[in-house]
Amino acid sequence: MFDNPFSMVVAIVFIVMIANVLKARYKAQHGIVEDAMGNQKRTTLADNAETQRLREDVRALKERVQVLERVITDQRQTSDLSLEIEKLRDR
Repeated sequence: MFDNPFSMVVAIVFIVMIANVLKARYKAQHGIVEDAMGNQKRTTLADNAETQRLREDVRALKERVQVLERVITDQRQTSDLSLEIEKLRDR
């Protein structure tokens, strides 16, 4: 089966690829994350709460951007614009 060096190299590359896939799957199932330096840590409930808080912040900012876009692009009178700005301040 491994009578020439090329087939050995192919087999080694294949084994390494399978090992990397299995390692990634294990980390994903057990909540292990790696930073840029290769340090590993488990995700915790606090991390998930922080992620949820950040998602809510992003959602709120997207809503504000939509309102600002609507205010700027509407072709209404200046009094309507003043009312929209006051509504934003009241939030």
